[in-house]
Amino acid sequence: MANEKNEWGSNISFLLAMIGSAVGLGNIWRFPYVLYSNGGGAFMLPYFAALIILGLPLMLSEWNLGRYGGKYGHGTLGPMVYLQAREGAKPKTALILGAIAGGLAFAVTLLVNSYYNHLIGWTLGFAVSSFTGAYMDQSQSTADFFVGYIQDPKMVFTFWIIALLGLSFAVMRGVEKGIEAWAKVMMPVLYVFGIVLAIRSLTIGSPVNPEWSSLKGLNFIWNPDFSTLTWRSALAAAGQIFFTLSIGIGAMLIFGSYMEKDQRLFGEAVNITVLDTVVALMAGFIIIPACFAYGIEPGAGPSLIFITIPNIFAQVAGGRVWGGLFFLFLSFAAFTTLVAVFENIISFDMDLFGWSRKKSTLVSLILIIILSMPCVMGFNVLAGFTPLGEGSTIMDLEDFIVSNNLLPLGSLGYVLFCTKKNGWGWNSFLEEINQGEGWKFPAGIKGYMSYGLPLLIIIIYLKGYYDKFQPMGTKTLIG
Repeated sequence: MANEKNEWGSNISFLLAMIGSAVGLGNIWRFPYVLYSNGGGAFMLPYFAALIILGLPLMLSEWNLGRYGGKYGHGTLGPMVYLQAREGAKPKTALILGAIAGGLAFAVTLLVNSYYNHLIGWTLGFAVSSFTGAYMDQSQSTADFFVGYIQDPKMVFTFWIIALLGLSFAVMRGVEKGIEAWAKVMMPVLYVFGIVLAIRSLTIGSPVNPEWSSLKGLNFIWNPDFSTLTWRSALAAAGQIFFTLSIGIGAMLIFGSYMEKDQRLFGEAVNITVLDTVVALMAGFIIIPACFAYGIEPGAGPSLIFITIPNIFAQVAGGRVWGGLFFLFLSFAAFTTLVAVFENIISFDMDLFGWSRKKSTLVSLILIIILSMPCVMGFNVLAGFTPLGEGSTIMDLEDFIVSNNLLPLGSLGYVLFCTKKNGWGWNSFLEEINQGEGWKFPAGIKGYMSYGLPLLIIIIYLKGYYDKFQPMGTKTLIG
């Protein structure tokens, strides 16, 4: 390769970057309304269980594969291809499958980037609009403002390009000077923003009804009614894990490829899972109590973020500042996730073509801009194209392909690759994951990892399709 091998400068830097990769809009955008729609505090029981039986083993499969494959290359292609071909022990068909898997992982990261960067642009735009008070104009509703915003090419393009340039700058400087440096700043600030916003949300009194307050929302979270739990709640919790931990798209794999082998992965994965979950809970403490105080339905779906929440900030004292901080909170969470996705793309180019990091970043930036254009035009020029039914957009289609298909199928591929003989194999998986100091990964769960976990992923995958196309209609990203 033309580039030198990159490694994390310190363990704390690595942890911050990994947490940033896991923390995303799934924690803040999606978690609160899934929590509310599935019984509030009662939902936390299957959610925590899903983190242990689903999230941790899937994260470790992807992460462990990345660390081992890092000696061959840092993109998804390197581990998949070279692990299949090492020492000539694998048949040519396995090598081909490895190349296909690596290529698909690269395609996934391109697709994710083609629409996720728009969401960063939206959150940045709304942060500015909040600080300036633009969406607090009483002459229009927050819903009208949001629709006007996404239909305005100037606004959309401006903040979208700012987001892309920021991402490009972060990855062009490499692991230690770029990704690591950004994580050291963004992650502590994100936690501070979350704590401050949660405290403010919990002190909101209701202007609608004196008997209401934000504390009712807190009570809804921490005084669970377990009679509300159903098998659907359990599957919803399991499905949320893919969003919460950002697994299945190669983000964990690429950062794992820069790791040294002085620490066992199990204990590190537990730390990341706990700190990632803290962000999701902070989002719940911010959004649900505020909605309760104003008598607003927290289960309204993703439109909660850009329509309902701005409506609350428009009525709260100091709402411009609180709203601006909230959308910066969202921006930081989205940015830290997409840095890992972008890094995966340029690492693929560096591994496959021997390009420098600078050249790979610039070429990838141009490619992403081209691939993002359908999503950009999906709210204006191509607004009439509704691929998933009335009210849907191109972004909804891309989100459906990623969320309902590629995340679970990607995770299924990683776990099968790590446990089956025609992939990496269980013994090789254990040998790698238990290198270093710390908690040892339990060898006794081979049967679950090989059969139970894949079956669970398939059930979640099928359930996602059922939810998407049930007779009540399709659920869209912003509808």
